[in-house]
Amino acid sequence: MTDTTAPLWPAPTAVTPVDATIELPGSKSITNRALVLAALADAPSLVRHPLLARDTRLMIDALHALGTGIVADGDDVRVTPAPFRGDTAVDTGLAGTVMRFVPPVAALAAGDVRFDGDPHARKRPMGTVLDALRALGVSIDDDGRGLLPFTVAGAGAVPGGDVTIDASASSQFVSGLLLSAPRYDKGVTVHHDGKPVPSQPHIDMTVGLLRERGVEVDDATANTWRVEPGVVRAVDTVVEPDLSNAAPFLAAAVLTGGTVRVPRWPASTTQPGAELRDLLAQMGADVSLSGNGVLTVRGGGTVLGLDADLHDVGELTPVLAALAAVATTPSHLRGIAHLRGHETDRLAALAAEINGLGGDVTETADGLDIRPVPLHAGVFHSYADHRMAQAGAVLGLVVPGVEVEDIATTAKTLADFPGMWAALLGEPTA
Repeated sequence: MTDTTAPLWPAPTAVTPVDATIELPGSKSITNRALVLAALADAPSLVRHPLLARDTRLMIDALHALGTGIVADGDDVRVTPAPFRGDTAVDTGLAGTVMRFVPPVAALAAGDVRFDGDPHARKRPMGTVLDALRALGVSIDDDGRGLLPFTVAGAGAVPGGDVTIDASASSQFVSGLLLSAPRYDKGVTVHHDGKPVPSQPHIDMTVGLLRERGVEVDDATANTWRVEPGVVRAVDTVVEPDLSNAAPFLAAAVLTGGTVRVPRWPASTTQPGAELRDLLAQMGADVSLSGNGVLTVRGGGTVLGLDADLHDVGELTPVLAALAAVATTPSHLRGIAHLRGHETDRLAALAAEINGLGGDVTETADGLDIRPVPLHAGVFHSYADHRMAQAGAVLGLVVPGVEVEDIATTAKTLADFPGMWAALLGEPTA
């Protein structure tokens, strides 16, 4: 669904190859997991260099509503655990991590916690988490719809135990249960029964952060995760840069034949965005990582099509699809049927918006087939989806006259994307 009242942003066209160094803010995925674990911990801790954007502020507000002390401490956030309280409300916005991670925490509160969010959030599937919590001993009122709004009747404790779910729509269903599991009386064993879980790296991230805090996690059996009950040790977390947010900036180097450098790129990480190195190289870029952690991407003058399974890195699809739309050879993006349940149906949205500019994109059962053809000016709708808005900006680099609807939606994970984009192109910022 598009917002016909949202302002249009004239996407700037690159007149010369870009040459820029991009300082990325912290990872949303790590920030929100670290905040939840800090609220569940046995003592105060710091989340260092967190992302401060809409999704993470929604998480901070949600945990604060449950009684957690969270205050800014310079560039860091200090989290002071406290008994979770009920008789409160949580605004999830359109943040999947808030709507999937916080209800299991709210089950530990003493009293009712009501959840609601943005209009489109009411369409995002929640039944998997809610049914799992019921199976673990939590009382929930959702009028049988499996959607927002709903109320978690916190009883101060959760029995826990074994639960079987189908997490093929989102890895967040698994992570949300695992994060709170050590605080449940019997811990939690999650069994996945269904198609392969998308974005496995995000589950690996969750498991790694739990283990750093002394939580015992057994993931030796495929599609099964066992979290033992116990103390969540307070640990200060240094948040890595958000590698997925590098995608549009690195794509600019590929499209314009320019150079973009990203400092503090980790040599080893569970972030899905790390796969940009290989994916952009397949599309014709020269990609290198220096010994001091600077990733450099140089465009090779020709953008090649991409034939890839993006099942584990689905969040990169919008920008990669934009690149594919102006490549020299066709692309086949596969393994991403689950994107139909994200902020919007990203497969339908990408096909509609690229085709609206004269493109040739066909939806498949689990992805997109993209055949490059000349594109023309037009409006690129964002569907209140930050990744869609970024894709429109990327196309605007080489297609004059592209206007992106509601570029402000990028504030979900980047506080000032338009300003960073202007700086990338050497334009004055507001």
